[in-house]
Parts: sequence; C-alpha cells; structure tokens
Amino acid sequence: MKVREYFIIISIVVTLGIFAIANFWPSILWAFIIVAPLILMGIYDLIQKKHTIRRNFPVLGRFRYVLESIRPEIMQYFVETDTEGRPINRILRSLVYSRAKGENDTVPFGTQLNLYRSGYEWLEHSMFAKNNPKEIGKFPRLLIGGKDCTQPYSSSLLNISAMSFGSLSTNAVLALNKGAKMGGFAHNTGEGGISEYHLKYGGDLIWQVGTGYFGCRNDDGTFNEATYKTNAQRPEVKMIELKLSQGAKPGHGGILPAIKNTPEIAKIRHVKPGIALHSPPSHSAFSDPMEFMHFIKKLRELSGGKPVGFKLCLGRKQEFMDICEAMIATGIQPDFISVDGGEGGTGAAPVEFSNSMGMPLREGLVFVHDTLIGYGLRKDIKVIVAGKIITGFHVARAIALGADGCNSARAMMLSIGCIQALQCNNNTCPVGVATQNKSLVKGLVVEDKAPRAEKYHNATIQSFLELISAAGLNGPHELDRSHISKRVGSFDIKTYDEIYPYLEENCLLHENTIPEEYQRFFKLTRMMK
Repeated sequence: MKVREYFIIISIVVTLGIFAIANFWPSILWAFIIVAPLILMGIYDLIQKKHTIRRNFPVLGRFRYVLESIRPEIMQYFVETDTEGRPINRILRSLVYSRAKGENDTVPFGTQLNLYRSGYEWLEHSMFAKNNPKEIGKFPRLLIGGKDCTQPYSSSLLNISAMSFGSLSTNAVLALNKGAKMGGFAHNTGEGGISEYHLKYGGDLIWQVGTGYFGCRNDDGTFNEATYKTNAQRPEVKMIELKLSQGAKPGHGGILPAIKNTPEIAKIRHVKPGIALHSPPSHSAFSDPMEFMHFIKKLRELSGGKPVGFKLCLGRKQEFMDICEAMIATGIQPDFISVDGGEGGTGAAPVEFSNSMGMPLREGLVFVHDTLIGYGLRKDIKVIVAGKIITGFHVARAIALGADGCNSARAMMLSIGCIQALQCNNNTCPVGVATQNKSLVKGLVVEDKAPRAEKYHNATIQSFLELISAAGLNGPHELDRSHISKRVGSFDIKTYDEIYPYLEENCLLHENTIPEEYQRFFKLTRMMK
C-alpha cells in the first residue's frame, strides 16, 4: 500500500471520525476549516494527470514544486559538476523538463559555465551564419543499411537509447513508444525483449539482443533461431542491435533485481519469475571475431534483410581491430555500430564497473571512427553513439568527432517525468518510471508524458540545427573536429582535430603506413598477416 491509498483511507477515517465526535462535541466541526481544503487538494492531486509526483503522493508531493519554484535563487549552492567541472545534473535536467513541456528554455544572465576552466568546450560560430529551417518535417534523416541490407531504415539523428521493459515500467515504455511514433524517431527495446507495450502504438523499434538472448532464447539460455526470426520480422522492428557490452557496466552483463522480475516480465524473457536475472558477460553464440561476423550475417538473413549492428563500450583496442580484420576476411559487415561511453547510466550496476570500467565516449568514438577509416570500412558502416547525450551541443560534438547519429536514455527518461530519485534498483521510483510497483506506475499518465518525449526530441534536434547554422554550415555532414575547440589548460586551447588527429584512409591495410600509435596493437594480436 502506497501514499495514494493511505491518503484515501486517512481522509475517510478522519471525516467519519470528526462527524462521530461531533455528536458529543459539536464544535469539532470547525476542524473542517483545516481538514476539508487538504482533502479536496488531495482529491484533485489524485485525479489530475499532469504531475506524477502529486498523483502518487497527494498533498505531500506539492512540497517538491514549492522547492522547485525557489530553485533558481538557491541553485548556486547546490550545483553538481561532472569530472570537468561543468554543472550537469540540475541545469540539464531543467533544460529537458522545459523542452518536454514546451516551455521557454532560455536562461537569464548568460553562461552558467566557467569559460576559463580546463575542459570547457565550444562550437566555433561564423560571421556568415546560415538561416535554419524551422519546419520539423525538414529535419535531416540518416539512412542505415549497407550492401547486404535489403530493408534500410531512415532514422532520426536522435533516438531513444536501450532501456528494457523490466527496468522501466509498463507506462514508461508506452509513453516512450508513443512519443517515438508521434515524433518519427526510434525506440530501442533494451535487452529485455519485445513486450506488448513496445508494440501497442506502433513506434519504430530497434530490437536489442543481449547475451541473455531474452525473447529469442532456449531454456538453457542459448540462442533460438525460430523465436528470433518471429520477432525480427515484426513490421515494428526496423533494426536489430546485438549488444556486446554497455558503458554503465562493460563486461558484466545486465542485471534485473528479483523484485522487478514479475510473471509478465519472466514470460517475455522466457525465464522463471521472482529470481534475479544476471545476463552472461559474453555471448554463447560465437567465440571469436570470425564467428561474430557470421552470426551478424545470420541475424540479417533471419530478419529478412533488416539493418543489423552491434553495440559496445570500447575496452581492449586490439579486439576492435580484430573485428575490423574479420570484416575484411569474411566480407561481412554490420550495418551500424553503436558506441556507448563509460559514462553511460543504468538502473543497477556494481560501483566499480560504473566508475572504473569502460572507455569514455569521446575516446571510444574517435577510436572506432578512425579505425574504420584506417581499414577502409567507414563509408559502409554508420556509427551511432550514446553516453549522456542531452543537448543539441552534445549531438553536434558527437557528430563532429565522427558519429552519424546519437541515442539518449537519460534525457528521454527525464522527458517523461524521471526526477533522478536514484531508486531505480529498489523498485520504489516515486514517479513510476523505473518500477514495477503498480500503485506507483499508475501515477505516470501515458497521454500526458508521450507528447513530452516528442517535444523534447524535436526541440533538441532544432537546437542542434540552429547551432550548425550559426557555425555557417549547410548540414550535419559538414561538421568535423576543427569546428569545436576545447580549453586543455589555463592558457592552452586546441581544436578537436588537434587533440584527435585524423587517420589516413586505408592506412591500416599496409604495414608501411600504419601510424605509430597503432603499431603496438598489431604486435599484440593480428588475425591477418
């Protein structure tokens, strides 16, 4: 029983109690001057659909909004910063909320960042800025699908990153999928399989297949071709993403606490309910890069020719080079590669893994992009990135460094009401986003939250386009590393092409052109001589 139920019971008991006592002490009826407004306020909180906190915590939930109203004045005392000293949580959270609600997202008194602190970045603008189209229908799209793909997918530049049903609630999945349908962007299922909630509104799906093969597994946890084919050929599924690792816990495998593993979720995942689910750290369907490429080919064929790619947080660099050499040796290529940064989030991960494992996004993206260039593979493979992608600048920075598009989980959760209560792993999320507690889930109204996901997506893409127009560019394809500068010391500024110099195309195919920084990786392991 939760606060909403307690409120109803207490309201009834207090009302009946006052009337009962009034038989002996009539003046007690004056208590209604205090009690009645609170009861009416609580009833209104229960029936309104805009604020999840107030639906789940009638009357009490209003204190959050009182504190929120005075936040600008106290912000300076509570700003949280990332590793480079930039305010991250509260400022960016406010930005997402504003965009999701369609409110003014401008700020007074200029920049809220320290421009002279090491790590500050900026996009270089042009005195010959371009006019930016305002129509949502003119947003650029990304066509994903290589030479062996017969059903390429036209994707948004910003999509919903992987979050499973199980970690997210039914209403959260419904709101995200409906928002994706309304806004024309894709919804990654996460490794928990495809539920009826992913299918209800017909939003485009990227089906993620993890090491547990949930939704396409045999009883012993191995891959099942028949169930994979059935799901992969659903019309809602536009792409398949094979997950090798994720930034929040690379090399560990997914975790679903037992309290969240309901009979419904267990049925979707083909497992027993009520037990903690720990995905294996690696795949059982393949054991080396060559087998991996053939498995990619099998997944594409079984899907009917849809784009198939893989997701990883970069670890050992030579292993990714081995994958590239396997692509060349077999002639098989993925249609896309999703690069997750070590800063990626999750509802549950060991502290050591979330804090001390996995390459950060920028370094991982640069290495993947440049290595594909060096092997002459980049033109055929799209690169998608995730890892705290929240603003239009984050999208611009990722594309400048070498990405084709971006995924976002954190911001999409915020857009549908997440307040970062940090209760994801306890099944007690107060806003019904990351919980399976039905009482809390009821507070999240799909019809109210879905348009917020759409509005956040559209406003962020629009801000990205305004940025590149201000830089004097005609489109995302013209962005490169020279357009973004970074303060690397108190008196030293470099552009990203100086920090991360480009590799020459095909330079890794010939021993006499291999750059010095790559030489040691070839000495460690090399599949092709």
